[in-house]
Amino acid sequence: MKRRNFFQGAATAMTAVVIVAGAIFQTSPALAQSRAATLRVVQEALPNTLDPAGLAGNPRANGYSWNTYDRLITFGKQSLPNGTESYDYNKLEPELAESFAESADGKSITFKIRQNATFHDGTPVTAADVKWSLDRAVSVTTAKNQLGTGSLTSPDQFVVVDPYTVRVDVPRKDRYTLPNLAIAFPVILNSSLVKKNATAQDPWGTEWLKSNDAGGGAFKLEKFEPGQQLVLVRHNGWKSGPLPTIERVITQVVPAASNRRALLEKGDADIALDLLPQDTVDLDKGGKFNIVSTTQVNAFQFVAMNTKTKPFDDIRVRQAVAYALPYKAMFDAALQGRGHPLFGGPSGLPASNYFPAPHPYNTDLAKAKSLLTAAGLPNGFETTFSFDLSVASVAEPVATLIQESLGKVGIKVTINKIPSGQIGQALTKKEVPFYFEGSAAWLRDTDYFFRIFYQGSTRWNFGDFQNPEIAQLVQDARWEANPAKYTAITKRMIQIANEEVPVVLLWQAAQELAAQKNLKGFVYYFHRQVDFRKISRL
Repeated sequence: MKRRNFFQGAATAMTAVVIVAGAIFQTSPALAQSRAATLRVVQEALPNTLDPAGLAGNPRANGYSWNTYDRLITFGKQSLPNGTESYDYNKLEPELAESFAESADGKSITFKIRQNATFHDGTPVTAADVKWSLDRAVSVTTAKNQLGTGSLTSPDQFVVVDPYTVRVDVPRKDRYTLPNLAIAFPVILNSSLVKKNATAQDPWGTEWLKSNDAGGGAFKLEKFEPGQQLVLVRHNGWKSGPLPTIERVITQVVPAASNRRALLEKGDADIALDLLPQDTVDLDKGGKFNIVSTTQVNAFQFVAMNTKTKPFDDIRVRQAVAYALPYKAMFDAALQGRGHPLFGGPSGLPASNYFPAPHPYNTDLAKAKSLLTAAGLPNGFETTFSFDLSVASVAEPVATLIQESLGKVGIKVTINKIPSGQIGQALTKKEVPFYFEGSAAWLRDTDYFFRIFYQGSTRWNFGDFQNPEIAQLVQDARWEANPAKYTAITKRMIQIANEEVPVVLLWQAAQELAAQKNLKGFVYYFHRQVDFRKISRL
């Protein structure tokens, strides 16, 4: 399909017609005349639910939630050395709450709600809405599981003090409580609106919220056509921050990365997301576009080995694989070197407790061969290496290079490409012995990474790693208030992970987008989606 079939320029037509994947979307003449106040975004997919705490919501759902709902508090932002901006995990600021205060013992936090805040339908926001929303968050599965990591587990912890004051009580001071209130899940909903659309079987309105808006954030929903387009318009009554200069955001699905690039180059798209690394490199060379590239500091991609499956139950085999991986070749082939390597760090004890940080492994085939011999496998072994087909543009070159490099030490690798709909279930059941995957953490504390990814029985314990010392250290760290003791505990966690390598960290990819040169205000957030509230035109 030719580029001209995707967008007809809105600046020159009374009605803009877009043909995307065989569907026709029309925008109004008014939109064509207000091009400067409209953002056109092209990306690979849309939210699979509009419920901020929806079960199995995809990353796009988190981005939608971020732009259309308020939370009590949010993260501040910081400027990075490369000139980009990112959220500051160590700085919490008011959002819907105009202020918040923690008690001396850390067991209660009091939030003062903005008295002039309204939901999208004009209904005033009250403390009753806040309590109902938090009650919902600890009662529906997705949000409940996450907020429980911050001691937020029961509706009776949320107390209405007066019409604009809410208190949150916890059993003991928990370093995860406040950060959990700043992520995408615990949004404040228009409780009366949701209740009108709830049922006895569905008291939290989960079905209705999958495709409807009950927020009070900077943008409100105008149109949602699953798999095709999502249109947001500015909520002019928003009081939780500076009013956005962008009045409308049109996000449309363009499945092929090459077509997304073409639309940007033609000027028919303002922002192109989900581009291939090579496309980003090419667009960056010309200097005609604003290329925003920020390391995904809370995310990582890796190779995992199931520590309960032979021969990966032997630490020497896992270390051999770690020494046999062709790190630099994979980094260059998969990401064009755009990101932050997590390999080739200093050997010995960790220098700091920052995590994820580069592990001490580099490509050393002689060491790999020696370790295999010590493990009783001098001639290697056979295994499969799996990856999710939806990330084939990155995973396939990784798999091919691993197959080639491991073959040099006698490990015969068969590449297994698994459809997205199947790999999640297989990983949950711990059925995949050796594979490529990526993940991200909502929170940035070092012990949080280990709590989620290096112990327990969930899917996110990718190596099915069970180490009693790690389990104890995770519990100790959560409540440790002494910084020196916390650092010592978390350094030991990193040391164990480096030695026993249930997963081999590869890199933190760069979060990248390409935009027209006249756009500014992009900020990287943990949810890895675009915050439209801060974007403006030069």
